Amino acid sequence: MPSSIPPIIKVDRLSKYFGDIRAVENLSFSVNQGDIYGFLGQNGAGKSTTIRMLLTLIRPDAGEIELFGMNLRTHRREILMQVGAVIERPDLYKYLTAYENLSLFARMSGGSVPRKRLMEQLEQVGLAERAHHKVKTFSQGMKQRLGIGVALVNDPKLVILDEPTNGLDPQGIADIRNLILHLSRSRGKTVLVSSHLLSEMELIAGRMLIMDRGKKIVEGPVGELFDPAQTVVELDTADPANTLEWIMRSPWQPFFRERRQQQLIFKMDKTKIPDFTAGLVQQGIRVMGIRQRHSLEEYFLSLTIANQHVETFTDRTV
Repeated sequence: MPSSIPPIIKVDRLSKYFGDIRAVENLSFSVNQGDIYGFLGQNGAGKSTTIRMLLTLIRPDAGEIELFGMNLRTHRREILMQVGAVIERPDLYKYLTAYENLSLFARMSGGSVPRKRLMEQLEQVGLAERAHHKVKTFSQGMKQRLGIGVALVNDPKLVILDEPTNGLDPQGIADIRNLILHLSRSRGKTVLVSSHLLSEMELIAGRMLIMDRGKKIVEGPVGELFDPAQTVVELDTADPANTLEWIMRSPWQPFFRERRQQQLIFKMDKTKIPDFTAGLVQQGIRVMGIRQRHSLEEYFLSLTIANQHVETFTDRTV
């Protein structure tokens, strides 16, 4: 039975152009209450432009945006009071302490937030012990977490995070990942998070959208998009020609997809990989390396490579 609760975000045929540049074109998607919704794409894909339209920082050329069942054009103030956001790196006052930053932003947003609640917010983002330390002494990961704390200061229903792990080390990325999961599972927040890291989206998002050059490429539940049957296996052998000859006569022939110089590419359910490897060894095939990645990762990598080629060509022709 369909839910009567409207989506937290509903975007319908949204477009934005900057001169001849197509930043976002005919984009539609929805984010349900309680989702961690992954917004994935390389730099220039249109993620940040879309987020800025959601926050009324720029105006769309076409299309409609609804948040909490209300039209953003006609209910802007009412909507934005329920939204917290961090766009790229948080804009903090580095000569103030974490607590002073939080208190200042609470007053700037027109709210009167008790000290106890501000300390609870710092606890939520793992900074309670550094509450009275100046922000200039913080690592980039700590600044990102404090920025999220600022976004949460008025207890918004929707949290929007634009590339929150940019420039962070592995520990910083893990801290932000755990914080996002905590906001969803323990605090009941709906979170829209953009990233260019497919591996991170796989770990935290329930639903995901991939954009490329302003257009939606694919959207759906992460569990379906990462179907184990869609695993790409890359096999490096010392003798790819003879290996391929055996493959084409073996039960593994239906899984073969293509040859790339010394590499043979297969697609199979990941549960078959141990038997596949054992079969290679039994045939005396010298395996130099075997790697697996999901076909969605393979596809996303192809977008990355294509974009790098475009950027390189543009750099050379300017």
